[in-house]
Amino acid sequence: MDRLGILGGTFNPIHIAHLLIAEQVGEACGLEKVLFVPARIPPHKDSPDMAPAEDRYRMTVLATESNPRFEVSRIELDRSGRSFTKDTLQELLETYPDTELFYIIGSDAAAELSTWREPDLVVKLARLLVVKRPGYDLTRLEERCGKNAETVSVSELNVSSTEVRERIKKGLSIKQLVPEKVEQYIREKRLYQV
Repeated sequence: MDRLGILGGTFNPIHIAHLLIAEQVGEACGLEKVLFVPARIPPHKDSPDMAPAEDRYRMTVLATESNPRFEVSRIELDRSGRSFTKDTLQELLETYPDTELFYIIGSDAAAELSTWREPDLVVKLARLLVVKRPGYDLTRLEERCGKNAETVSVSELNVSSTEVRERIKKGLSIKQLVPEKVEQYIREKRLYQV
């Protein structure tokens, strides 16, 4: 059975911490592939400076194209309505029937799992790989997720999409925060500028 990692998010924009998490979790957990899944309409984020879904998808493709372990999926972009994880996992299981799914999330998202659409189903459909982040208490993780979750440690990079967008608005450099091709795309499309 193949082991497929799934990293969902808005990727608004994708940055080096997303790539580092995918690489290190993939290595640590023996994942053959990590599938990046940009959300069309994220259920938990309403950002006034959200780039169009197609631009976020294209930036994710540019950021991941050099890594043979990474792929990008349009599964949530091509579905109407909000992007719910349980729908995505169900569809992926139909697409990859002989595959074990591993859903990669941060400890911040794991702490809010009870607010997701059908969180019990999410935990049944995929094993949760929870990336440890400082300031989040994971002592109740097993209580919330049963035995179908584990924590994974990765190198810490204090980078966020919010920081990248704020730097762009202020006219500051985003070099080393996003891959070079993503930076070029943002500049060409004039994304996140005031």
